[in-house]
Amino acid sequence: MISTNSIRPAARPARHESPIHLFTIGQAVRLRGGFGKLPQHAEIYRITGTLPPRGDSLQYRIRNDDERHERVTTQDSLEPVDISQPGSGATLIERTFGHG
Repeated sequence: MISTNSIRPAARPARHESPIHLFTIGQAVRLRGGFGKLPQHAEIYRITGTLPPRGDSLQYRIRNDDERHERVTTQDSLEPVDISQPGSGATLIERTFGHG
């Protein structure tokens, strides 16, 4: 009786692609309105840091200029804010280089 050892290629481990942060540090964001809650202008935050995922959602550190503390929130509870919305009162040059 002849014994043959069959050599099988090693199975590659499953590749899990890590989620990608959609927002960048310094970007203006707003917390999404909850049930019956409309987002307001005062709820504009800046991304101050990116954090590892919590469950299936990435996390961010955010801060409002009027608050003394930072918050931690998940990516699915944020939405981008377009600073150049009509009525912002400043042109791109003014926002970039200041007034005057």
